Amino acid sequence: MIGDAFDAFAQIFTPPFRGVMAKSLALTAALLVLLGVALDRLALSFLHVGPAWLGAVLSVLLALGVIVGMVLLAAPVTSLVAGFFLDDISEIVEREIGAPPGRPIPLVPSIVMGIRFGALSFLVSVVVLALTLLTGIGLLSFFALNGYLLGREYFELAAMRRMPRDAARLLREDHGLQVFLAGVVIACFVAVPVLNLLTPLFATAFMTRVFRRIAKE
Repeated sequence: MIGDAFDAFAQIFTPPFRGVMAKSLALTAALLVLLGVALDRLALSFLHVGPAWLGAVLSVLLALGVIVGMVLLAAPVTSLVAGFFLDDISEIVEREIGAPPGRPIPLVPSIVMGIRFGALSFLVSVVVLALTLLTGIGLLSFFALNGYLLGREYFELAAMRRMPRDAARLLREDHGLQVFLAGVVIACFVAVPVLNLLTPLFATAFMTRVFRRIAKE
């Protein structure tokens, strides 16, 4: 599995990936900028409430809130973007590893799954933040919850190019520990600022390899 991770990381910087990387980064950056502007506008609407000192305190708190908000939104946005480029990335990886080409996932279901994935990722981010503030186990919960979610979603997305969704789910359940550990590897990637913008490329390239190895077993 570690070898699969290193191979996937090296591959996302190769020439075949550059076009997909450019489109993925552009869409991710555009969504994050739009969300950042929206958060900033929302924050500014609260600054003129009450006396001047309160406005100053609120400005600092809201600035921190915008930063935290952008951190929380990074994972959901990259999860959403993954739905748009899954097939492009998977086809490149399949050619690289000598696997027969899979069946492309139709556009509408792919987008719907991306939206669902993004929503679940946002929920996980909120839960991790709450656990960090209330219990102090934020780091552990980050890797545990994201390991489960990222492993499940990316594995099933990779498997669905080869089999129906129900069969993909059953295969994932039969190899739950391997899929979870693969998800933890992806969570480690997500935890690295800036590099996490490449999560859709790395996670898809990595999980395509993990799926092929499990399917052979």
